[in-house]
Amino acid sequence: MFEKPIIIDCRGHLAGRLASYVAKELLCGQKIVVVRTELLEKSGTAVRAKVAFDQFLNIRHLTNPKKGPIHHRSPARIFWRMVRGMVPHKTARGQHALHRMKAYEGIPAPYNKMKRMVVPNALRVVRLKPFRKFHCIGHIASETGWPHADLIVRLEDKRREDSAAYFETVKAARKTKSAAAATPAVAAIDAELAAFGY
Repeated sequence: MFEKPIIIDCRGHLAGRLASYVAKELLCGQKIVVVRTELLEKSGTAVRAKVAFDQFLNIRHLTNPKKGPIHHRSPARIFWRMVRGMVPHKTARGQHALHRMKAYEGIPAPYNKMKRMVVPNALRVVRLKPFRKFHCIGHIASETGWPHADLIVRLEDKRREDSAAYFETVKAARKTKSAAAATPAVAAIDAELAAFGY
C-alpha cells in the first residue's frame, strides 16, 4: 500500500495545513516527497512574518550555540521543521516517520517526470478568504539568508521549457496516431479483430 511515494507540489498550499496532512500520512507509513517548497504560502503580511522570523533567529543556546536551536534558512528545511513539530520526533516511531519524507526547492531530476498531486484541504484558494493577505515562505527565506532563490528560478524556467517541448512531441505523436487510425486499411483490420473479440 505504501510502496510508492506520494509527490506533492507545494505551490499555492498553506504551509501549516499541508504540514499537518504530511505528518499524519508519515505516521501511517506513507513515503512523501514534497517539491517546490519555496512557493508555500502563509497567511498574514510579509512584514510581520519577517519580524517573527527575526525574533526566532535571536533565540540562542545559553552557553553553546552549536547545540541549538538550529535555524534553517532554506524553505525545504523550514517545512521539514514544521513537520518535525507535528511528529513525536524523539521516539523511534517519529524518527522513522521523518525519514520517510523528502523536501526540495524546485523539482529535481527524478521527480520532474512523475505525477504530482495537490492536497485540496490545504490549498490557499480554498481555505483563505479572498481579501486576506498572504506571503510566500521563499520570499522570507531569501530575505533572512537563503542565497539560492535566483538559482531555483533559473532551474524552474529551464524545467518548464523542457516540459513544454516534451509535451509538443507528445501532441505530435498523438496526432499522427489518430491520423493513422482513421485510414481505411486500419479500420478494416480493427473490424476483423473485433470479430475475434479483440
